[in-house]
Amino acid sequence: MKSGKYSCNTRSETLEWITAIIDFLKPFSFLINAHVVNFFKDKQWEDVDEEWMSCLRNEKPENILLIPSGSVQDHWPASLKDFVHTLRSLSFPREQADLQTMLSDVNVAPLSTVLSQGMNLKKKHEVEVLSSVVSSVVNSVGESTVIDVGSGQVPDFNPFGYLAQVLSFQYKHSVVAIDSSSHHGNVTDARAARIRKHFASQMRKSGSGNKCPDAPTTITCRVLSTEMLKSLTNDVPLEENDLDLDAAALNEGPKSSQSSIDANRSCSLVLAGLHACGDLSVTMLRTFMECEEVKAVVSIGCCYNLLSEKASESSCSKCGFPMSAGLKSLGFSLGKNARDLACQSAERWSSLGEDAGLQNFELHSFRAAFQMVLSKHYPEVLATSPSIGRQGKAFRRQKQRKALETPSKLKTSRKDTDKKSMTHTSSSFEKFCLSAFSRLNLEHPRDLDLSATWNEANAFTELIGPYWSIRAALGPVLETLILLDRLMFLQEQGDSIQVTMLPIFDPTISPRNVAVIAKRLLP
Repeated sequence: MKSGKYSCNTRSETLEWITAIIDFLKPFSFLINAHVVNFFKDKQWEDVDEEWMSCLRNEKPENILLIPSGSVQDHWPASLKDFVHTLRSLSFPREQADLQTMLSDVNVAPLSTVLSQGMNLKKKHEVEVLSSVVSSVVNSVGESTVIDVGSGQVPDFNPFGYLAQVLSFQYKHSVVAIDSSSHHGNVTDARAARIRKHFASQMRKSGSGNKCPDAPTTITCRVLSTEMLKSLTNDVPLEENDLDLDAAALNEGPKSSQSSIDANRSCSLVLAGLHACGDLSVTMLRTFMECEEVKAVVSIGCCYNLLSEKASESSCSKCGFPMSAGLKSLGFSLGKNARDLACQSAERWSSLGEDAGLQNFELHSFRAAFQMVLSKHYPEVLATSPSIGRQGKAFRRQKQRKALETPSKLKTSRKDTDKKSMTHTSSSFEKFCLSAFSRLNLEHPRDLDLSATWNEANAFTELIGPYWSIRAALGPVLETLILLDRLMFLQEQGDSIQVTMLPIFDPTISPRNVAVIAKRLLP
């Protein structure tokens, strides 16, 4: 676990890395805490080194998009190159690890068409890799039941119990999948039943008998706290195939009718979470430490913007950040903007082509210019920090359709395009504003000249791309700080815990690819 001159194999090394990140970030708090929607209104480019902005305003878009990945150009100012290189050295490496070298007994096997049905490329890659890692961990700690904590807690990330089903049917492990929605739980169970029927049929045809792997058990419950997850681990059903628990039932304690576990029977558990959202990843790690039955945990977090954070000494001691005593002692806080920024992906930025990159910058310009409209005509609405939704995808799809409908336009020279760009962009901005007014249930002021607003902002639109990219470059470092905090929390528990942190996915497919893996060592 190393990035350039920094490593995190021990608590002291991790603390040194954390301290270096904090020291570096402090002078750039103005960037971290900036709301880019106020770019034009607050003239945010004036806060950045003038030499940097002068250089980058004429830079090729593809080079600007590579800044978060640590790429620099020879002609850039030395201070800018040093900024980018330092950020890169402070960021945890994201290149996919050689799992067979780093972990014992890992064999990433391809999923059958039955198990992968309904998965997109990203989900298939994640489930394929993580299931092999979890299976390896389970084998290393002895026979254990896997609790898939991420199953359905945020359905977009791990819908329909994909991970749990692969661990059950492909790797033959006992699995309990926690789902936050009874509807998703029912869909998950129906999918598992179809898969089990297929496996049973294949085994009959091959003459290998009628016994096939059990389907995962599904528990319907939204995990809100360590206590709730501990309650679940104390009452894990190892034989029933359906169980529905709610928060009230958990508060009353385990009921004998809900489980077939013998009271005297020992229970060995492994917690697994694929992109367990916000505080859920933190809850997993705390449950691992507080519940002796949990022998290991494999956690891949996401949605750092939803983390709870300790804002004062009187705040809840179980907040999502900071976790470790070491970071708490430094008195450093992130804040909402920093947590949002930690979700930025350098790989996603670098994968954008020139056209897609320019469209992203244009949309940021539209939103920032619309903020000027709100400031002038609807200051009372602006005070509520309005959200106008994600209009970017809709605008990109519209442009793509137009390009397909009129392919001859693609042959237009750059010079001709530049002549038409001001009129075209002004028209697009007006459409953006009309859509935004509709989303906010606001009337379009009759005396509002949107083209004048756009002309006022247009002189500085070429600065928003460089500004956004410089700010986005801080994202991987902020995410590294959050991950190192979790790692150090486990390292502080003593020698009885073995912990490692590895990038297990291909970052170009799944940017949130760092797994925290911890196991209890036998006495």
